[in-house]
Amino acid sequence: MIAKLTGRLDAAGADWAVIDVAGVGYLVHCSSKTLAALGLPGDPCTVFTDLQVSENDLRLLGFAAAGERDWFRLLTTVQGVGSKVALAILSALTPEDLQRACAAGDAAQVARAQGVGPKLAGRIVNELKDKAGALPGGGALAPVAPAGSVSADAVSALQNLGFKPAVAAGAVAQALAELGEGAVLNDLVRVALKRAAG
Repeated sequence: MIAKLTGRLDAAGADWAVIDVAGVGYLVHCSSKTLAALGLPGDPCTVFTDLQVSENDLRLLGFAAAGERDWFRLLTTVQGVGSKVALAILSALTPEDLQRACAAGDAAQVARAQGVGPKLAGRIVNELKDKAGALPGGGALAPVAPAGSVSADAVSALQNLGFKPAVAAGAVAQALAELGEGAVLNDLVRVALKRAAG
C-alpha cells in the first residue's frame, strides 16, 4: 500500500492533484482543504495517502495531514459514506470541526457538506460520537484565511513575496484574529508577514 507521497505538485484540478515523485505522476483525489495546502505547481509537497480498491477502479486519496486521513478512514466506515462523500465532508469541515460536531451531536454542522443530507449527517454523528475523542484533530492542515477582499489582498501580497498559499493564508488568519475584522490592509500585511516569517 502507498502510505505517503513526497514530490512536487505537477498539476491540480477541482478535486485532484498530480504529484510527481521521481518522474512518476500519481493522480491523487483530495479535499479542497488539502488542495489549498499543496501550494502551486512545481512546489515540493507531501501527502498522506489511502488506496481504495474496487471492482473497476484503483483510487489514491491524498491528505495534508495523517489526522485528516484517519478521519477519512473513520468516515468511510459509516454506511452510505463513500470516498466522494467523505472528501466532501473534509472539504467543508476541518478535522477539528468534525471532531467537535461528532462529540456534540451537531448533525447540522456535518450536513453543510455537499451531498450530505440531514439523515446521513445524523447517522454519521451518531455512529462516530463515541469514536470522535480517539482521533487527533488533524494536525498540520493549514488554516484558510477568511473570505473578504482585505484578507484576500493580504494573502496575495504574501504570495507575491514568495510565501506558499497555505503559509500566507495561515499567517493572514492569525493576523486577522489579532487585529480584528476592521483591520486595514497595510496593518494586516505587516502582522501577517511577521507571522509567516517567524
